[in-house]
Amino acid sequence: MTASEENLAAAKARAVVPLRGVLATLQAAELSPPDDELEPDAQRAEIIDRMLHAAQARLTYSLSPAALMQPFADWAMHFFNAPGKQLLLMEKALRKLVRFGLYLAHAASDPETPCCIEPLPQDHRFADPAWSKPPFLYLYQAFLLQQQWWHNATTGLRGVSAHNERVVSFVARQLLDIVSPSNFVLTNPEVLRQTFAEGGQNFFRGALHMIEDWERAIAGRKPVGSEDFQPGRNVAVTPGKVVYRNELIELIQYAPSTEHVRPEPVLIVPAWIMKYYILDLSPENSLVRYLVGAGFTVFAVSWRNPTAEQRELGMDDYRRLGIGAALDVIGAVCGPRRVHACGYCLGGTLLATAAAAMARDGDERLASVTLFAAQTDFTEAGELTLFTSESQVAYLEDMMWEQGYLDARQMSGAFQILRSNDLIWSQLVRQYLKGERAPMSDLMAWNADATRLPYRMHSEYLRRLFLDNDLAEGRYLVDGGPIALSDIRLPIFAVSTMTDHVAPWRSVHKIHLLTDADVRFVLTSGGHNVGIVNPPGHPGRRYRLGHRPEDGRYVDPEAWLAVTPEREGSWWPAWIDWLAAHSGAPETPPPLGAAERGLPPLMDAPGRYVLSP
Repeated sequence: MTASEENLAAAKARAVVPLRGVLATLQAAELSPPDDELEPDAQRAEIIDRMLHAAQARLTYSLSPAALMQPFADWAMHFFNAPGKQLLLMEKALRKLVRFGLYLAHAASDPETPCCIEPLPQDHRFADPAWSKPPFLYLYQAFLLQQQWWHNATTGLRGVSAHNERVVSFVARQLLDIVSPSNFVLTNPEVLRQTFAEGGQNFFRGALHMIEDWERAIAGRKPVGSEDFQPGRNVAVTPGKVVYRNELIELIQYAPSTEHVRPEPVLIVPAWIMKYYILDLSPENSLVRYLVGAGFTVFAVSWRNPTAEQRELGMDDYRRLGIGAALDVIGAVCGPRRVHACGYCLGGTLLATAAAAMARDGDERLASVTLFAAQTDFTEAGELTLFTSESQVAYLEDMMWEQGYLDARQMSGAFQILRSNDLIWSQLVRQYLKGERAPMSDLMAWNADATRLPYRMHSEYLRRLFLDNDLAEGRYLVDGGPIALSDIRLPIFAVSTMTDHVAPWRSVHKIHLLTDADVRFVLTSGGHNVGIVNPPGHPGRRYRLGHRPEDGRYVDPEAWLAVTPEREGSWWPAWIDWLAAHSGAPETPPPLGAAERGLPPLMDAPGRYVLSP
């Protein structure tokens, strides 16, 4: 069988899976109703509705049509009942037209005429010098003026809810980005220049790239170049042993590389949205290796990639089988030592809940808490909240109910839309119009190594945290009782990133409001991943480091930004110094595992779970 035939067979097999899931759901409808409190007729009706929504979700890329229609209906009803706003927009349109006409007249006689509008700082589509020459200069100036007008049209309308306004403005921006002059051959001077220079060979390469990407997509394979980065071969290669395994995690203990280590071990709790080795990439980018080299005993949780069989795993299962089990094992291996716990993204949110529950229950096994790009208050969680309305969450729940999990491809679309210029359109132009492939890096390969999210866990996460904000407001239940982040009295080291679209830094900064602990707060350059994977030696890296003592006063984000000086380099050394200041004197390293306590090393790191597809 040829590679193409294998890809086609795999695509057919995947197409059958949803149908099998629907049939299985029908057969099990009487045995497993969606809500046991409903009458049989109501149960069947709800099953029909959920099946319909699950089928629709495959056509709408998991986006609820109702969730998009409601904001536009709100905006449209208020817009058509606002003649003053309409007149203002007509006036703005006329002013922009006159402004653009005057600009064209001046530019025709003076090429040095300043642009009538500049792109936003994060917009790099028109940065090439070729865009500064007519007619391309005029094209992108007209586009930016139009983009500005639509922003005015979709915002500032009295009566429209803040959430609906953000949705309408966001969608309008996405639609405008589709017709940007940078996306088309005849209106993109960079593409035209390359086409003339290569005699059209760039289009030939682009067509080959498109065919290759299409084949990989239908076969469920990772992007080109990802195969060059394999866990255990050239990423996730820091020496260590898997010392514990349960149905949800493998716990990796890394081998010491120094003669003596700090007595307090470090536990890393990554997010289970992606594979754990984001913090153990290639050796030069590995935070794990950096920690080990600084004289710490390091443990890391490697989450299992769930399937439909784990559909009922919830947030509390992740806390109990993840952090709880890891702390038990660390206590057996290292003895009665307090632990520096570190959580990344969703793993940090889970760690905060665990730390609050431990504080409530008098469990003193933690020495400190470190949060990497982790939110504990979700009222300002950025544009990701546009996808977490009641309508959207219910739609996702119906899709996950039918298949048992949220698939990585279904989840990745939302994150790509948040940065469509960088992650969608610029990539299409580069790969298919210019015929260029960006070299694959360890971080890009990790980003393509996605995981699934169990139905129950993701539903609880979206509802209890994003929609209801239970954790920040004292309603989050652990073991039947509420927890409060204000109970945490441990030293906290919180890291945020300047251009984070997943956990905006002002949202992460709210840890100052929610806890009364001693807080070291870092704002580093970069985004959600690059800002965290920030080893020393990379040029252009910067960070700010502030300190709020346990009895200190609250400083709001803008005031904090104004008074906190910027530093050159990586924040990693500052974290190591902070950990050392909260640790004891170095001593002999503990053994790998504890065979005498039933915890012998099971296999070499990175273990089995990280390799599961």
